[in-house]
This record gives sequence, structure tokens and C-alpha cells, in this order.
Amino acid sequence: MEVPILMPQLGESIAEATIVRLNVGVGETVEADQEVIEVETNKATMGVTTLCAGTVCRIVVEEGQTYPVGATLGILEVTEEEAVRTGMLAAGAVAPIDTPPAADDGGTETAEPGHQPHERTPDLPPPPKHAPVEPSIRGLPVPVGMKGAHYISPRMRARMDELGLRASDISAVSGSGAGGRVTVEDLEQFLEYVSEWPSSKASPMRKSVADAMRRSWTRPLASVSLPVSIDRLLEYRSRQDPKPPLTLYFLRGFAKCLAERPACAGYFVGESIFYPRSFDLGVAVQVEDGVMVPVLRHVDQRPAVELLDEYLELVNKARERRVPEAALGGGIATVTNFGTFGLVRGTPIPLPSETLILGVGAGVKNPVWDEGSQSFVPKTQVEIVLTFDHRVVDGGDAGFLLNHLNDYLQKPEML
Repeated sequence: MEVPILMPQLGESIAEATIVRLNVGVGETVEADQEVIEVETNKATMGVTTLCAGTVCRIVVEEGQTYPVGATLGILEVTEEEAVRTGMLAAGAVAPIDTPPAADDGGTETAEPGHQPHERTPDLPPPPKHAPVEPSIRGLPVPVGMKGAHYISPRMRARMDELGLRASDISAVSGSGAGGRVTVEDLEQFLEYVSEWPSSKASPMRKSVADAMRRSWTRPLASVSLPVSIDRLLEYRSRQDPKPPLTLYFLRGFAKCLAERPACAGYFVGESIFYPRSFDLGVAVQVEDGVMVPVLRHVDQRPAVELLDEYLELVNKARERRVPEAALGGGIATVTNFGTFGLVRGTPIPLPSETLILGVGAGVKNPVWDEGSQSFVPKTQVEIVLTFDHRVVDGGDAGFLLNHLNDYLQKPEML
């Protein structure tokens, strides 16, 4: 009986592979779990193995060509005993027999001279179908799932390199390949389609932001949020001269929380987590065509009144894109106040070099239940949102940071 050699599922997001080397030829005898074909994906070179021992009767692929998952690469001729031993055919089952076509008169079968037609006992049930063949890697069966929409073939990767494109640049391209993968032809059609659109070169600032966000998004990021009342903070701030920006209080409170739970600001590298030596926080400042993040040092150790002048200077310098070198980089987390744009809530993305970012929404008057008066009272609330690298921070620690920050905001004199 014949058993196909199939292109296996070589990874969760891989839809095809390129034939690198044929290790066997037609007529050769192979053992079960023998590597017969070497293939290459965008991630690694792997071997396709046989499910059964047998003889190679056909090879239907060529070296250097790319084939989708599930494609037949070759055919093995195996004995029924071997097929039963490897589970390809149920024990006691009758292997399928090719039956010559019936004669036109519908009465008898015709046969070539010297060849006797097969006869089948009338009361035997029809032969069962073959057990499903599962492709394998190194002999381990793995399911075939066409999940290749994000897979980039070697040929496609080469073309993208020629054009200076990244994987995120082709997210808008609809794929016509196996599993929805984007082919070179799809890419060329898309580029031709948008070629007549108005366009402009991305500024260095825009490209820098895009690159940072691409790298940030390679991590498993999660976000949690908490509404907090800021009436006490507003009242306390109104008595200060000069009045510090609200963002400064969030920076100060956030730094104090991280100093009390430094593991939350750790950075995951390999099999280790590295902890901060200093609680230096960045503040996101919107500038033309991008964002700059000047960094304030030792925020956990310096009260808001001491940080005020430096904070105002750095924000002004950032708007002019003239941040001093000493205030660039090295932060362990960032605070972004998107409430200044009237946004109530958002999901900020931390910089690639940081594990956390705290977002602050716009203040909104909400009715809040007051246990003392047993009634709803109007309070000014903001939504604080924490986005974090889930490899380092879990929900409990994220909840601690937000709730503890809320505690500080209710006691602004501690900031």
C-alpha cells in the first residue's frame, strides 16, 4: 500500500517551507522515523521524517522550491504489516484493492490477457478508508493547522529586505497564500495599488516612535485601570505657590510605589530579572510628529516641590526637542497624561527599555457613593491605567501599584 510523505506543520505560525535537500531517492529503502527531506522555514532548518518503513516509489518535489503545509512531498510503498504496526491501518482491516472498471454491458469485468480480475466475497463489507495520515517532525505527529497568515516565506523575506520593509509594514496586505499568508505577488499588487495615493516621507522622529513601538509590542503586554478621586489633590494643589502640574504628583506617587515594590520594575532578560538601581521616571511630552520622554532622576527620594523646577524645564526643553543628554534614557518607567487631550482612558505602550507605563486620563465629575452620608456625592475622578510586561508583573502586583498610588493621591502632602 502507498503512504504519502507530507509537509508537516513546522510551527504554530508557519504555513510553508522550502526544500533544502532530498536525502533519499526513488527505489531506496527507508526506516520508520528516518529523516528523508530537509526543509527550511524563516526560523530554522528541520527534517521531515517517515511514518513507516518502506520503499520510496515517488518524489514529487524539487530542491529550492517552496511548498505549503500538508503538501505531498513523496510516496512510500509499505507492507500491510508495517502499516498496521505504525497505526496507518487498523489490525484486521482489508487494504483497498483497485478494481478494474466494469464493462459497458454491466455484466462482467474485463481483464488484460494473462491477468485475472480480483474477486471479492459479496458479503464482505467495503474496505475501510485509510487512517488519517498526520505529518510529523522527527517522527512526532503534529496536527496540520493552516495558521500561516503571519508567516513570511524566505522568498517574501528577501523581497521585503530589498524594499526595506518589516513584518508590521505588510499588515494591511490581504494574503492569498496558504493559510492567508502574504505572497510576493500580493505585496507587489498592494504597492502598485497605493502608489498613486498622496504620501510623504516619515520624519526621523516618526520613524523612531514606530521602531520603539514595534519592539515594545514583541512582549506580552497587559493593562489594568482604576478610577481615583483627585478632589483632595486638587484642593491641596490650589494652596501651593506656584502650583505644580498634576502630572508631577502622579510621577512622584508612582516612583514611591515602585520603590516599595521594586520587583515590578524589573527587566526580563533570558532567564533573569534585573532590578532598578535608581527610580528614574520619564514623562511623555507630545511634540511635532512624535513624543519625547525626558527622564527625572531619583524621583522616589525628592518631593514634588523639589522636582518642580527641573520638571518644568525638561518639559519645555522637550517641546523644543532640546532635552539635555543627561535627561535622555535610563528611565525604569514613564508617566503619560493623555488627559490633557481630553481623553478619559487609553492603553499606553511602554518603551522597549521599560517594563511599565502609567497613563492618566482627564478628570470627570462622577456620582460616588459616600458611606458617611449614605448618599451619592459628586467627585472628580481620573482613570489611571497601568500597562506592563506580563512576564514580570502579574495582576496582583499591578493592582497593588494602582491602589497604593491612589492612597498617596488621597494624602498629597506626602508627595
